[in-house]
Amino acid sequence: MNIFKGEILLSEPFLLDYFSRSVILITEHTDEGSLGFVLNQKSNYVLEDFGDMFQNLEIPVYVGGPVGQNTLHFIHKLGNTIDDTTHISREWYWSGKIDVILKLLRIGVVKETDVRFFIGYSGWSSGQLAQEYKEKTWFKISDPKVDILATNANSLWREILKSQDNPLKQFANYPIDPLLN
Repeated sequence: MNIFKGEILLSEPFLLDYFSRSVILITEHTDEGSLGFVLNQKSNYVLEDFGDMFQNLEIPVYVGGPVGQNTLHFIHKLGNTIDDTTHISREWYWSGKIDVILKLLRIGVVKETDVRFFIGYSGWSSGQLAQEYKEKTWFKISDPKVDILATNANSLWREILKSQDNPLKQFANYPIDPLLN
């Protein structure tokens, strides 16, 4: 399977583990492995919970994945206006000078829908993600057709599926537990 930086992975609807109904943005993919962030799993934290540097910023923090839960990351749509940022693809960028983005948030130049903060990340060793895709654990989405940072996290998985012009669209309304339907 060819996976590229900037692609979106959606967990298949029958997956009932940590990644159930997850939407993941792949930020790195090399022969050594892959790295990405779960876009739709809110934590119980807001930024100001992380110390004085984040004071008065009641912006939700998401769980990027099970790895590195002691790290803070962010994805944004601000391009190279933030120094030391890494272009992922399209309008999406990863990381940069956090003090700059915090200042821009405080003065209102940057909106909450332009950035998403994460504790931890999702990582796969060499070949692991390709094997999971082969086992049909993931749907690969090259064009989500929705704003992945502005769409409500609770409905992001469903909204991306609904926006697709292929058979994946049928899974958008699939119940989490079909026995309760």
